[in-house]
Amino acid sequence: MENTARPLCVDLDGTLVHSDLLIESALLLLRRNPLFVFSMLLWLAKGRANLKRQIAARVTLNATLLPYNLELLAWLRVEARYRPLVLVTASDASIATAIAHEVGLFANVLASDGKTNLSGAYKARRLCELYGDRQFDYAGNEHIDTKVWAHSHTAIVASNHASLRRKASSLAGKTIFFPGRKQSTYQWVRALRLHQWIKNLLVFIPLLAAHRLFEDTAVQAAVMTFVAFGLCASGVYLLNDLLDLAADRVHRTKKNRPFAAGLLSLKAGIIAIPVLTVLSVALAAIFLPSRFLWVLMIYLATTTAYSFKFKRVPLLDVVTLAGLYTIRIIAGTVAIASLLSFWLLAFSVFIFLSLAILKRCTELHAAKERGLTDIPGRAYRPDDLSVLQPMGVASGYLSVLVLALYINSSAGTTLYHRPQLLWLVCPCLLYWISRTWFVAHRGEMIDDPIVFAIRDRTSQITLAVAGILVLLSL
Repeated sequence: MENTARPLCVDLDGTLVHSDLLIESALLLLRRNPLFVFSMLLWLAKGRANLKRQIAARVTLNATLLPYNLELLAWLRVEARYRPLVLVTASDASIATAIAHEVGLFANVLASDGKTNLSGAYKARRLCELYGDRQFDYAGNEHIDTKVWAHSHTAIVASNHASLRRKASSLAGKTIFFPGRKQSTYQWVRALRLHQWIKNLLVFIPLLAAHRLFEDTAVQAAVMTFVAFGLCASGVYLLNDLLDLAADRVHRTKKNRPFAAGLLSLKAGIIAIPVLTVLSVALAAIFLPSRFLWVLMIYLATTTAYSFKFKRVPLLDVVTLAGLYTIRIIAGTVAIASLLSFWLLAFSVFIFLSLAILKRCTELHAAKERGLTDIPGRAYRPDDLSVLQPMGVASGYLSVLVLALYINSSAGTTLYHRPQLLWLVCPCLLYWISRTWFVAHRGEMIDDPIVFAIRDRTSQITLAVAGILVLLSL
C-alpha cells in the first residue's frame, strides 16, 4: 500500500488474468467455424492490432468467469484507494474495456486500437508520454514487459520465473513480486487425461476375442495400438478443452480443468496438440500395419469433427461417441491382422451408444438439479431426459440380446469349448447396465460411465465375474 499520486499501470494477459485473451477469443471464433483460420491469416497480414480488432468484433468473452490472479487483484483493490489504476494491455480495447468494467478498479484503459499493438516498446513509449519516465509503476509477467520496467518507478512482477524477477529488479528502483500461473506436471497429467487412457483398453478386446493372447507379435501390436490411440486421444482432449473454455467455466466441475482455471498456458496447449498427434501417427506408421494408419486417421478426423461441431448436434453427438469407442475395437482388430467380427461390432455399437447416452443424461440430471434450462456447449435441455433415458436403456439391453444370439451362433460354439457358461454373462451384463442407469437416474453418477465402472466396487465385482466366466468357457 502506497499513498501516492503515481499511477499504477497493470498488464492484462498473464498478469491480471491467467490467460491469453487473443488466443481465447480466436478459439471462440474457430469453434464457431474452423474456416475462420483463413480469415485470421488475412487479418494478420495487416498487423497484430488489426487481427485483434477483427476477432474482438466477432466474439464476446465472459469477463466475469475469466481466471483472475486473485492475489494480485486483492492487492489492487487496496491500492485503488490511494492512487489511480490504469489497465494497459496489448489486447483489443473492446475486450480490455469490458474487463475493466467487470473489475471496477481502473480509472483509465489503454489498449490496442486496431492500428497500434500496444505491447513492449510501444507500451513503454505511451506510458512515458502520458506520465513521464519513472513516474509510473507497472505490473507485468513476461520478458517483453522488461521494456516497460526499464522506464517504471516500481516493477510489479506477477511471475514465478526467477530469471524474470532478477531482470526486473535490475531495471526498476523497486520491485514487488506476486505468484504467477502455477503450472505443474500434475496439471499436465490432468489436461492430457491420462486416466481416460483406460478407454483404450478396448483395443485389446479383439486380441481376447480371437484367442491370441499368447502370441507375442499380436500382443506387441495391441500394446502399440494402445499407446498410439492414447497419444492421439490426449491431443484431442487438449483441443476439446481449449475450444470449450467458456462452457467449462460455467460447469460445476469442468471449471476446474487446467486450461479453464488458468493453470496451464493456452499457448503451450496449442503446441502440445500437433506434437502428440505427430507422435501418434509416427508410432502407427513405424510399428503397425499400413491399414491401421487409415483407421487412426478416421478416428482423428471424427473426434476433431466432434470437438468442433458434432458435440453440439443432438443425437449425432452420442452416435459419434459410440462410433469412437467402436473404432478402437476396429483398430485393435486391424493391428493384429484379424478378421472383423460382425457380432463384436454389433455388440459394441449398442453397448457404447447406451453409455454415450448415459453420459449425456448424467449432465442433464445435474443441470436439472441446478435449475438450468440448458447446458452450455450442448444442444439438450433437462426435459429431454424423458426421451433419452429409454433410448439408452433399450440400447444397453439390445447389446445383451446380441451377446445371447452370438452364444447360440456357430461362431460362438466353434470358438468356445463350454459356450453354455457364456449364458451366465448375460445376467451379469443385464444387472450392470440396469444398475448403472439406476445410479444415474438417482443423480449419483458424476463421472464418465466407463470411469465410473472402473471406480465403482459393485461394477468391478460384476465385470470381474463376467470376465471369469468368459475365461472358464474357453
